[in-house]
Amino acid sequence: MGGASACIPLCLLLAAAQLARLQTPERPAFTCGGILTGESGFIGSEGFPGMYPPNSKCTWKITVPEGKVVVLNFRFIDLESDNLCRYDFVDVYNGHANAQRIGRFCGTFRPGSLVANGNKMMVQMISDANTAGSGFMATFSAAAPDGKGDRYCGGRLEKPSGSFKTPNWPDRDYPVGVTCVWHIVAPKNQLIELKFEKFDVERDNYCRYDYVAVFNGGEVNDAKRIGKYCGDSPPVPIVSERNELLIQFLSDLSLTADGFIGHYKFRPKKLPTTTAMPVTTTIPVTTGLKPTVALCQQKCRRMGTLESNYCSSNFVLAGTVITTVTRGGSLHATVSIISIYREGSLAIQQAGKNMSVKLTVVCKQCPLLRRGLNYIIMGQVGEDGRGKIMPNSFVRMFKNKNQKPMNALKNKQC
Repeated sequence: MGGASACIPLCLLLAAAQLARLQTPERPAFTCGGILTGESGFIGSEGFPGMYPPNSKCTWKITVPEGKVVVLNFRFIDLESDNLCRYDFVDVYNGHANAQRIGRFCGTFRPGSLVANGNKMMVQMISDANTAGSGFMATFSAAAPDGKGDRYCGGRLEKPSGSFKTPNWPDRDYPVGVTCVWHIVAPKNQLIELKFEKFDVERDNYCRYDYVAVFNGGEVNDAKRIGKYCGDSPPVPIVSERNELLIQFLSDLSLTADGFIGHYKFRPKKLPTTTAMPVTTTIPVTTGLKPTVALCQQKCRRMGTLESNYCSSNFVLAGTVITTVTRGGSLHATVSIISIYREGSLAIQQAGKNMSVKLTVVCKQCPLLRRGLNYIIMGQVGEDGRGKIMPNSFVRMFKNKNQKPMNALKNKQC
């Protein structure tokens, strides 16, 4: 499994202890934020390698000489872990003012080299009331824009058409520990069509280790994520909602694969649009749905078949209902995942090897979910990352014999 070689807590403690013993002038005392200039240097969370303080917001502004670009490498990271990095996290931005976010990181996952478009980069760390780690330490350096080497990739793409690919493509596998961000910008009156020609990224049911994520807009923002992809099946063609797309590729420090090559082109807005998850563009945002009388008096029956509902659903999973609570006419459930076939923008929580999701059955008894039972559940996702189950959503009991047809659907091109 990818990530198997990631540092376990003992490794992290040993690494922190080793850094603590380095009393050379090269490792300064780390404070909360600062202005850093020069060819290279260090940044780290306040008090590193000790525990970082709660309720803090620290900002570092890095500037290297004109004509160079900033390259940031995390040497160590240990922040509170969360699937969406909502509590303690480090954000990395291109530039200083009105900056474009190129990555958000938490937990112990150490990203690859992050490269700014120019000679300025901003790093910001935020912690909530509960801290859980030693923070981070990173180095920055200046590099020539055209001499960043095979491990660096990404950039701003503004031509009417073009391509993007993983480092080393097509000669050999992409390297470990790589982070690439491509920001595609079209004129205001145009959209962006995106298509992957070849695709081979380390397979995992939840794309936790190596993955490609595509976002509407110009920054990493889970509320605007179109999809997260891995494995050897190319994502379906994608069309942006507006004139910007962001493509993020990350590989961990373990297994790699062939990689991918993708192509984009601009097109007028007037053509009909589709995305990798058409439901999210054709159904109103579901976060504010309420169990109205008209909605909940509909006949409670699922429509169609497994096959007909699969592609029109934002997420598809098999799971066990572990908790339920009724609130405001809706049922709020926690479901432990057995298998996930289509993730969409669903927020998945992880505790050890167990993964779960939060779902809202808008009309509490339609469809009916009971604690302790296993279900196949198909539905939509709200801006908060919760699954939304409507009266006509496809829900049925899950049995082991369903595993084979569901796996076949997972490989289906929608």
